[in-house]
Amino acid sequence: MTDGERLEDIVEAAVARGDAPGVVAAVARGDETHVAAAGVMAIGGPPMRPDTVFRISSITKPVTAAVVLSLVDDGLLDLDGPVDRLLPELAGRRVLRRPDGPLTETVPAERAVTARDLLTFTWGFGMQGAMFMAAEAWPIVIAAAERELGSFGPPQPGTTPDPDTWMARLGELPLLAQPGERWLYSAGSQVLGVLAARAAGGQFEDVMRERVLGPLGMRDTAFHARDTSRLATAYENLVGELAVSDPPDGEWSKPPRFPDGGGGLVSTAGDLLAFGRMLLRGGDPVLQPATVAEMTRDQLTPAQRARVWPGFSFLDDRGWGYGVSVTDWGYTWEGGLGTAWSNVPDQDLAVVVLTQRAADETGMPAVCEEILAEARAAG
Repeated sequence: MTDGERLEDIVEAAVARGDAPGVVAAVARGDETHVAAAGVMAIGGPPMRPDTVFRISSITKPVTAAVVLSLVDDGLLDLDGPVDRLLPELAGRRVLRRPDGPLTETVPAERAVTARDLLTFTWGFGMQGAMFMAAEAWPIVIAAAERELGSFGPPQPGTTPDPDTWMARLGELPLLAQPGERWLYSAGSQVLGVLAARAAGGQFEDVMRERVLGPLGMRDTAFHARDTSRLATAYENLVGELAVSDPPDGEWSKPPRFPDGGGGLVSTAGDLLAFGRMLLRGGDPVLQPATVAEMTRDQLTPAQRARVWPGFSFLDDRGWGYGVSVTDWGYTWEGGLGTAWSNVPDQDLAVVVLTQRAADETGMPAVCEEILAEARAAG
């Protein structure tokens, strides 16, 4: 990105062509920062602002990973030790003979789940593409929905139970794969939030604020919007028309019972830049440099990569670290409700693009990739 004017041109064009009702984008290279806002916070509503708050959904995952890794750095968690002591609900796991099979057809887990398994999404439970394409819902999907776990879809802060109840209900279910065998998306971050809270002896949001949000000045990042007048209305594309999926006084307007480490946060462009810059400078004051290096490199083994079930094609040419997708130019992740964050270390570059339109069958709003491509090309 050559300058702020070019960034403004891109976000205004994105709104004009209908990518989303509004866009906030921020690009930071070294000490230089540009932020641009275009469009509206809601259809027929006030103009979009640079400090508008968005539901960042899965960009919660790298923040959760940083909290957990800070506990590892301080010796409060063992990366490769069993989590059974803090999460007894995960002790003595059973594993489905086949992921779409009856919940009664299981075999014993071959080993215990570790924090590393949870961070790399290889602990044996989570989303895979075939469960969404099946003609009939899999028994494990039905059972997770009955327990209101929110593990096989977008975050649902209005219905997900409190952490202890959530863990107890999760513990009633078998795994889909042996620990360490396969990559399965998302649920590992939900468990990590409970693990971090128990390891630190506090509520997860308090632990996150003490270890990550506070030191980085991320004042607008939380599991609900404290000032709903700054929260953009969320939309989804239904039959070619935008429909409200969550208004400002909706599910993110009050503290949830379950602070979802996989997708529950709201945040701003400025806060996410602060998080990205922390990683670019080697972790100070949150993580050790060696920890950042591990977080942002591909952690999947060749065997795990070979066993990825269909439905997550991005892993064809990317890796997975701790809460981030690893590329040949850096690391990144997206929120399915319409947000994207990326770091390009060789260019000391952090890029944040926030919209309030959820991904649909065409993918993410095009402006997310457009701004990242422009910023990388300008470097």
